[in-house]
Amino acid sequence: MIDLKRIYFTGLLFIFMTICGYSAPKQESNPAVQAEEEFDASSFILGHIADSHEWHILTKKNGEHVSLYLPVILYSKGSGLHVFSSKKFAHGQEYNGFRLEEEGELEGRIVKVKSDGTVDMENMPLDFSITKTVLGMMAAALIGLWLFLALARSYKKTGISHPKGIQGFLEPIVLFVRDDIAIPNIGEKKAHKFMPYLLSVFFFILINNLMGLIPFPPPFGANVTGNIAITMTLALFTFFMIQFNGSKTYWRHIFAAPGVPFWLLPIMIPVEIIGMLSKPFALMVRLFANITAGHIIVLSLIALIFIFNSLAMAPVSLIFVLFMDCLELLVAFLQAYVFTLLSALFIGIAVEDEHH
Repeated sequence: MIDLKRIYFTGLLFIFMTICGYSAPKQESNPAVQAEEEFDASSFILGHIADSHEWHILTKKNGEHVSLYLPVILYSKGSGLHVFSSKKFAHGQEYNGFRLEEEGELEGRIVKVKSDGTVDMENMPLDFSITKTVLGMMAAALIGLWLFLALARSYKKTGISHPKGIQGFLEPIVLFVRDDIAIPNIGEKKAHKFMPYLLSVFFFILINNLMGLIPFPPPFGANVTGNIAITMTLALFTFFMIQFNGSKTYWRHIFAAPGVPFWLLPIMIPVEIIGMLSKPFALMVRLFANITAGHIIVLSLIALIFIFNSLAMAPVSLIFVLFMDCLELLVAFLQAYVFTLLSALFIGIAVEDEHH
């Protein structure tokens, strides 16, 4: 039986994770193919998987770009709050003393510009802009909240004995996370305490993975879980969950190492601390690398058509793209499962009581 209060709490936690997972874009590149003689495959691929202040939709034959320009929200110490469209930065233009850097170390960042055109490094603005990644997370949060609230309303109407509609679709997934992930790794007594977090992580990753496989329309197609800032935030959630709920046994094994000779403690303690930090690092890199690699392979197969500049390559590329999309669909579920499973495993190790 599923606790109704936990379902509501999971929905709220889902929104909270989205807010905390916000990050300003690290890269900015135009995903459209420039009107050049040679096709630049690397720019094409990186432009699609990178975060951006605009959502490129298509390029017309005359070279004109059709894009969805996202809002720029900046706060500067000297001039206060600024809200405007990212279209103001088109073609490298400056607006209100700000500029979007397109090359160099600050590529993709919005900077304050001095009167002589140089970057004012001492007065860098705080960037709260809505980028592709942020918009994708917001959409995923709304979808997740709608699913959980709909599930809660379904239980109110039909009860728990005869699941119908969306209840019949989501209940097996929720029970799978509880019975096959949480309870075996954390224990039946403590598993319910961490169920809201585990469900939030699972559905957050799953929904964003699935949305990333749908190329159009916005907000679908964003590479949210392929953004290392997002995977780092998710990994930090698990890390802090482990540390805040760690038992005395967990901390004793890190700083006291029972059964280890005293003279080995100076070696064992740093090793245990490295192991403690390597867990969230592994979670972060695994999710980021798998999702990003899948997008790069699909885009590379599409780019073959333009590299060879021949329609004869189109059927071959599309067949392989279709195969990779089916594989990516499996990976979308698998990565959500693996991240949730490892989070439950690490939490279970930390909260385990000492056996006598």
